[in-house]
Amino acid sequence: MAKNQKNPLDLLALVLVVVGGLNWGVLGVANLNVVTAVLGSVPLLVQLVYVLVGLSALWLVYKEVA
Repeated sequence: MAKNQKNPLDLLALVLVVVGGLNWGVLGVANLNVVTAVLGSVPLLVQLVYVLVGLSALWLVYKEVA
């Protein structure tokens, strides 16, 4: 794979980290948790999104350091 070409896992991780960052931004500005507002009726999905965002952040840090 070319140096500047991202693999699908990197792209997914980036999207999830951006979603998480935007969620935190909206929470700070408007006191609205978008993830909970969208998936609130399924608490397991809310927790899964948070775990995936956290793992994605760790993945991106690992990829940057490695």
